[in-house]
Amino acid sequence: MSAPIDRRLFLRQSGAAALGLAALLTPEQVFAATAPADWRLGVADVEADVAPRAMRLVSGKAPAGLRGCLLRNGPAKFRRGTGAAGHWFDGDGLVRRFAIDGGEVRLSARFVDTPKRRAERAAGAILAPGFGTRAAPGFAMTSADDANAANTSLLMSGGELLALWEAGSPVRMDPETLATRGLKTFRPDLAHMPFLAHPRIEPDGRVWNLGLSGRNSILWQLAPGGALAGADMIELPRASYIHDFTATARHIVIVLQPWIHEGASATVIDSLKWKPELGTQILVIDKADFGRRRLYELPAFAFFHLGDAWEEKDGTIRFDGCIEANPTFGATAAVALIAGRFAPAPLPILGMIALHPDGRATLAPTGAIAEFPRSDPRFAGVERRYSLHTGLYGRDRPMARGIALFDWKTGRDTSYDFGANHLVEEFLFTPRGAAEGDGWILGTSVNLAEQATELHILDARNLAAGPVATWRADVALPVGFHGIYVAG
Repeated sequence: MSAPIDRRLFLRQSGAAALGLAALLTPEQVFAATAPADWRLGVADVEADVAPRAMRLVSGKAPAGLRGCLLRNGPAKFRRGTGAAGHWFDGDGLVRRFAIDGGEVRLSARFVDTPKRRAERAAGAILAPGFGTRAAPGFAMTSADDANAANTSLLMSGGELLALWEAGSPVRMDPETLATRGLKTFRPDLAHMPFLAHPRIEPDGRVWNLGLSGRNSILWQLAPGGALAGADMIELPRASYIHDFTATARHIVIVLQPWIHEGASATVIDSLKWKPELGTQILVIDKADFGRRRLYELPAFAFFHLGDAWEEKDGTIRFDGCIEANPTFGATAAVALIAGRFAPAPLPILGMIALHPDGRATLAPTGAIAEFPRSDPRFAGVERRYSLHTGLYGRDRPMARGIALFDWKTGRDTSYDFGANHLVEEFLFTPRGAAEGDGWILGTSVNLAEQATELHILDARNLAAGPVATWRADVALPVGFHGIYVAG
């Protein structure tokens, strides 16, 4: 059992704890409450939970035997009174549930009932600080969970559905009704500690995750049944912004981009400084002995998302990532979204990073514009062939209109374009046969022409043919971030 952790010491450098007090956005910066039928529908407000309702099959036929739930999370309430969140990442989390059974799909959605949401509803105003949102004057924070939007991703562990954020606790939810059950505390001395929204899950169900506070990090371990197996302090070489990390069967791999936390500021992005002269570092930690570490160096790049890593026989570690030239999207373009403006930023390019036994690191870009990389979960941490991703990003709007499957053996990126009227969200893979790539690809989009959310299922062996089935809801939910598929 891990030793108790001094929370006060750990959180001293925390961006969430350091957020100061400042004014809200002015009314002139607030996006209109009724968005037109263009990409801004993807960042419109949802005012209430969505009661369970049937979705209508509009094309194709449901695959025989496919039964389960696609669960997705993302921000869906950005504006209150005359104020608005200052960043796309700061809206209240809305968990969506798409239940697939017997060829029928039922949709429901509920906001995560966080302390932040309750306080802001009562006040009729934006109060809490966030990634790019300043706290309202007089707003008092007792812990990072007072600002927890629970809006980024989801994890099923030990029979619990956990809504995840970057800087605070997971929030427990009922996986059937989506009712909020309260904050998840793994151990009393770990209350309110950060638990990243991108845990890495081994094929047997063991979970690894990080919790960041400047150069300090908790390395979390959850047993396959969900019990806490470890929470150990590690020190990082620099206080990089870390949204995601990756892992092989034997190693934790932490990419340290030169977007660095420097001192206390009113928002997280105000505290982050882009220092490309420092380059990008990659820290590799042995899962069996956290003292065994290796550090690699690459030229500067920014990123949000990485694919699963694997290790070859000679010790080379490989993993893919969606690489950006700089952090313009997170720093400024995602701020503009909430004001209804499209601010161009460098598009992310899918690349393969290799960490060689002789200490060299290499980055090979594919040229494919890509975000939200996912793969067959049965191959997490071991060698694999495919990366599923969103793509076909335009230069007139900030969101994808298609998906693609990159084949690392052939170098081919097979895509499907849903069309200019679709805002395409993250898609997931669920197996059908034993071989990698034999399965179904599931995901959602916002159909701007119909002003409705749609669920699509494609055959991974013939992705270019498009959906084998599409269902349409009678509501449009804003574009979300990440999700999970739970087979039924």
